[in-house]
Amino acid sequence: MIFLILPAYNEEVSLPKLLPKIIFEFEKRNKQFHLIAVNDGSIDKTREILESYLNKINITIINHSINRGLGETERDGFEAATEMAEESDYIVRVEGDDTHDPKYIFDIIAKLEEGYDVVNTSRFQPGGDQLGLNSYRKSLSKLANLFMKVMFNVKGVKDYSCGFRGYKAYVLKDAIEVYGNAFLQLKGLGFTATLETLIKLKILGCRFSEVPFVLRYDLKESESKMVSSITTLGYFTMAILYHWPWGGWKVQYRGLNKLYQANRAKAIKQINIRSIPRRTISRIGG
Repeated sequence: MIFLILPAYNEEVSLPKLLPKIIFEFEKRNKQFHLIAVNDGSIDKTREILESYLNKINITIINHSINRGLGETERDGFEAATEMAEESDYIVRVEGDDTHDPKYIFDIIAKLEEGYDVVNTSRFQPGGDQLGLNSYRKSLSKLANLFMKVMFNVKGVKDYSCGFRGYKAYVLKDAIEVYGNAFLQLKGLGFTATLETLIKLKILGCRFSEVPFVLRYDLKESESKMVSSITTLGYFTMAILYHWPWGGWKVQYRGLNKLYQANRAKAIKQINIRSIPRRTISRIGG
């Protein structure tokens, strides 16, 4: 099964175009999916539009009474998906603003089936692009990703800030089990959670890859939810937390990579990798 996590905040304009595209791509391939939509306190008709699909597709709707931000919305989506998914399932986080074509979901799945744990969509891979952004915003995006590359250097990743990403379900199950509430510590700092997810999975030793995609910002009709100043603050805060020599993540989680990989290796010997059982790794700090 493929689980789709869809964060949505005031997307009444975009959802009527996006949801039929998702359905079309899956029906064309005769594939099933379960959509987990997290309505983050929308004050428009987002909730009503999502509820209109309750009898049409396999959908779970999580409603926040107030707007909590992308970090908490992603966290709730991840937790719901990992509770429903089997170890061998796939989880893909999609955007709700219709700027990311659902056809790329199957490029992501194909790459995951090659053996990678996490697969990004990337504007910066050959064949990727971003349309509808002016030169200033394109330059800003490249500089931000260069900063993240220098600070965190995740092998196989060029596009650190794109949330359109796929995961093997057991990877997220293990991450939530290992980190607990610390899986997304910076959930209150704008879009920082998208990067933090990558870094926490890097610490576990996950294998990353990317597929090229074209960001269609020219199709965006809803207002941007990103507050650049808060997200930038989040990026710098994460760099400090990661590299801080007196108790930062690199120190706090020292040895976690080897422990996780050792448990994974034992599981692989027992059964096929796509049905790996839960690892018995103690939660950090627990």
